[in-house]
Amino acid sequence: MNSGTTVDSITIRQPDDWHVHLRDGAMLAAVLPFTAAQFARGLIMPNLVPPVTTVEAATAYRRRILGARPLDSGFEPLMSCYLTDHSDPDEIETGYQEGVWIGAKLYPAGATTNAHHGVTDIGAITPVLDRMERIGMPLLVHGESTDPAVDVFDREAVFMETTLVPLLNRFQGLKVVIEHATTEETVDLVRAYAPRVGATITPHHLMINRTSLFQGGLHPHLYCLPIAKREHHRLALRRAATSGEGCFFAGTDTAPHLKGAKESSCGCAGVFAAATALQSYAQVFDEDGALDRLEAFMSLNGAAFYGLAPNGATIRLERRPGRVHPTVAGGEGEGVVFRGGEELPWAVGRAQS
Repeated sequence: MNSGTTVDSITIRQPDDWHVHLRDGAMLAAVLPFTAAQFARGLIMPNLVPPVTTVEAATAYRRRILGARPLDSGFEPLMSCYLTDHSDPDEIETGYQEGVWIGAKLYPAGATTNAHHGVTDIGAITPVLDRMERIGMPLLVHGESTDPAVDVFDREAVFMETTLVPLLNRFQGLKVVIEHATTEETVDLVRAYAPRVGATITPHHLMINRTSLFQGGLHPHLYCLPIAKREHHRLALRRAATSGEGCFFAGTDTAPHLKGAKESSCGCAGVFAAATALQSYAQVFDEDGALDRLEAFMSLNGAAFYGLAPNGATIRLERRPGRVHPTVAGGEGEGVVFRGGEELPWAVGRAQS
């Protein structure tokens, strides 16, 4: 699409969100409607307390999600399992073959929210990775080093060099999704190993850089892991997302926390992006003259990577200024919405069958 062309609306197949944190209980009930209003399917992250490590736990969690859906919603949760040093290859394969989960999540121990049960040594899960490679089950990776000597802004790059590249070279048939990519080097790595490697890109990493966290004061609601990087990395992510290449697809990493947990002496990592995700993605693609490639990124590439058909329903986006409420009630408090209260140039219509 010519960058000088202006369109007032665009209709795309209803998108999927390939990285969703819904939490549980009251928070689940509060935030699920926002994801369900925009996305037909969502890949649900397993970092609950306790984490979702078994077929039984994943089945029960999916049942709770379905029970929390709005009455008129057909939103489909796609489950993942949480890998630990003690994960059983047979349990992993059973859950995959029975359709309970579609991928396994690798959290380096301590890397992010509720990751303290994660993997301490890749060698410990070699039998699991061997099995996943054999059955074609995707590995979903939070790609950050947890070495305390590594600067927080370098943790993704160090993980890719020291852990992921050796893993990809050892397990040459393993499908891998690098979650929430944040660096130009990660973009290059994905392209080098595509099509068996893909990456999700969040709306906030397309719109903020590390300066944004401190512009005019500290902004705890923009703090997430991986943390936003320098401007040239943000621009590389935008080029990747808007390129139309099948190895890049939407994953919001929407991660709600109560406001008090974010605005504290040791604030939680996570951006609640569900309520403004599609509006933000549309704005990025519009600004970069790539609205004709929005559907591929939002609705086609991720489904193809996971071997699923695109959604049959469509959704309309309109160039119409609007605002989303800045907060959402979340049980014992409220969560702050990414870009909530701002005037957004794009608005989301209803999905059409």
